[in-house]
Amino acid sequence: MLEDFKKFAFKGNLVDMAVGIIIGGAFGTVVKSLVDDIFMPLLGRLVGDLDFSNKYFVLGGDVPAGTALAKAQEIDGVNLLTYGNFVTAFLSFIILAFVLFLVIKKFMAALQKEEEAPAEAPKPSEEVVLLQEIRDLLSKQP
Repeated sequence: MLEDFKKFAFKGNLVDMAVGIIIGGAFGTVVKSLVDDIFMPLLGRLVGDLDFSNKYFVLGGDVPAGTALAKAQEIDGVNLLTYGNFVTAFLSFIILAFVLFLVIKKFMAALQKEEEAPAEAPKPSEEVVLLQEIRDLLSKQP
């Protein structure tokens, strides 16, 4: 049983998949930071100095106007729709999907280029060329 587990756990595909998942998680962290720390402040500045992460609608309960999201969430009996978090998450998804699209597109183009470019036949030696010329001349004689 232990031997079967070793074969399963250390198959090449399984290890490759684990590496892909770990790198994907790290890539997701980088994209989240890109969205939260760079794009969202710029977008907020363009549309009037908004901080999207702090935007919400009050669906139920009593929240004083201008209350920060963290403080509003601490109030008992309040039901909030935090659309700012959704905008940030959606933008993160769009950026991640676009970057993956570019990477896969380049990868597929490289694969097609590799498939389309057949290996050139090696040039024949001088002796072979000379023999081919002699053969062609002999075939033209009656």
